[in-house]
Amino acid sequence: MAQQAYVRDTDDEGSRPVHRGDRLRRLLARYAAGWRERRTWRRGLITAALALASAAVMAGHAFIPNTVGNLGSLVETFLPWLGLSVPLLLIVALARRSASALIAVMVPSVVWLSMFGGLLSDKTGSGGDLTVVTHNVNADNLDPGGTARAVAAAGADVLALEELKESAVPTYEEALASGYPYHEVVGTVGLWSKYPLSDARSVDIELGWERAMRATVDAPAGRVAVYVAHLPSVRVRLEAGFTAGQRDESADALGAAITGERLDRVVLLGDLNGTMNDRSLQAVTSQMRSTQGAAGDGFGFSWPASFPMARIDQIMVKGVEPVASWTLPATGSDHLPVAARVSFDDAAS
Repeated sequence: MAQQAYVRDTDDEGSRPVHRGDRLRRLLARYAAGWRERRTWRRGLITAALALASAAVMAGHAFIPNTVGNLGSLVETFLPWLGLSVPLLLIVALARRSASALIAVMVPSVVWLSMFGGLLSDKTGSGGDLTVVTHNVNADNLDPGGTARAVAAAGADVLALEELKESAVPTYEEALASGYPYHEVVGTVGLWSKYPLSDARSVDIELGWERAMRATVDAPAGRVAVYVAHLPSVRVRLEAGFTAGQRDESADALGAAITGERLDRVVLLGDLNGTMNDRSLQAVTSQMRSTQGAAGDGFGFSWPASFPMARIDQIMVKGVEPVASWTLPATGSDHLPVAARVSFDDAAS
């Protein structure tokens, strides 16, 4: 007959040994009683306030002004990362045994899921009429030939490269010549294609030098206007905040150029130095769709390559349907290449 295990502790009267199961039940009962006490609602008010503030920033990011250091755009660049506040605040709420904090933490959870939950599902489809890749190759890339071959291995029909160093252009041309018989380079951006290119020209994005271009790709499924752009970099400085004024002006100019495009099918490839959440890119984002948001799996962060924190390299479309979107393995650049497959809309001409 099995013997029951007892601990050395005794009950309140000191006369009877306490069974381990009894002690566990008493501890759980005391813990539960602590939650029922009135002070559990008074504890954790600071945690609750932080949770509500996090939810307010996420839901109301558009109301954060850009007048001081472009604070609104800075928040919007890293907006998805505010979701990290939820597990941290949840741990604090549990440790404090605060009912009010626990309830408050649910608010940013719901807000974050409503904003970004759709990105967590895999929306990748099959098929497609055109595969495109864009990559900021980094002017200081020590292995341009290797980078070109790595990106070409993705099998893209159209390949856009940004931040091309003039002295490295021949290396890229040589490495890509066999797979891409058609190409155009304008300033520091270039376009390589398996299909004929026509009407290639520079696009003025108000910089004084060439960092954007446009060309028509005569793909088997139809003609499509392809834009390649590298908007100015942004910086975060203590004395000036998020310095993005030049980038914002260039985004407006790029948006105006796309608005005036004659073809119905348009694909934008490039390093926009901004995310789809950044209001300052609205001239572009208001008229085009992100392939990652429509047909990707996850956030598709592309920068920095060592630990991607934001998707600033974009593939955007209008007049065609995104089928799939993904990032490629790291190259010698500080950006990850991004790729997408698109299907041509029969209604487009």
